[in-house]
Amino acid sequence: MSIELRHRQVTIGELSLHVVESGDPEGRPFLLLHGWPESSRTWQGVMAAAGDDARLLAVDLPGIGRSTGGVGGSKRRIAAAVHALIGRLGLTGATLVGHDAGGMAAYAYLRTFDAVDRVVVMNTVLPGVAPWEQVLRNPYIWHFGLHAVPDLPETLVDGRQEAYFGYFYRMLSADPDRITADSRVEQAAAYREPAQLTAGFDLYRAFGQDARDNAESAAAGPVDTPLLYLRGTREPVDLDAYAAGLRAAGVRALDTGLVDGGGHFMQEEQPAEVWRLIREFAG
Repeated sequence: MSIELRHRQVTIGELSLHVVESGDPEGRPFLLLHGWPESSRTWQGVMAAAGDDARLLAVDLPGIGRSTGGVGGSKRRIAAAVHALIGRLGLTGATLVGHDAGGMAAYAYLRTFDAVDRVVVMNTVLPGVAPWEQVLRNPYIWHFGLHAVPDLPETLVDGRQEAYFGYFYRMLSADPDRITADSRVEQAAAYREPAQLTAGFDLYRAFGQDARDNAESAAAGPVDTPLLYLRGTREPVDLDAYAAGLRAAGVRALDTGLVDGGGHFMQEEQPAEVWRLIREFAG
């Protein structure tokens, strides 16, 4: 299904955020945040599945793709930029959806602001929220450590973006072929420049601060904004453990769901099912 994509740049302080919009301009808004190594391009399948049913807005995270300026990878600072964007665009009744590192930013938004009706977090562990410490001990998550090293990952990956990113598509997808060649090329291009690579790796370098911020939020008390936590059936995770961690952190209105046949990049692997679950959650 072909869709019309509307592009704009929105200035937020020293940031210029690239926003890609589809669907009904007057429809209920869904704001989409990508993870690593992605860009707003990763949401096009979900946007096509939604059609004209709603207003979908996908954002390049600060410093990545056509968004400029930096926040040092801090998910709380990304959330603040998203909050300013929501105000600038006059979005009301919005659902905020985040995948991977974008899901971490969506969770930071949930704990810091109340200008959205609901939040969806997909395919990620949350710094400082159980089972965070258990995940850090998993040797298969070796890239968390590498990507946090200053300068080294930029040196290793510069000029090899497609090959390096392709490794993660192969290892973490249930069906890597569902991430098309066009998508891979476009998303690698979003990290072509050295500053873009750094913005991506800074998402990992900020994990320590993110964990402290999330612990501070949990200590401040519970939150009642509804949260839907989604994983794929082909991801080797214990969904109950993630739900328990979120409830222990004070998330009182929690739903969970599984995307059948989905791996880590399920918004590209199973976009119609991802949209169905998000749309059902939105009510």
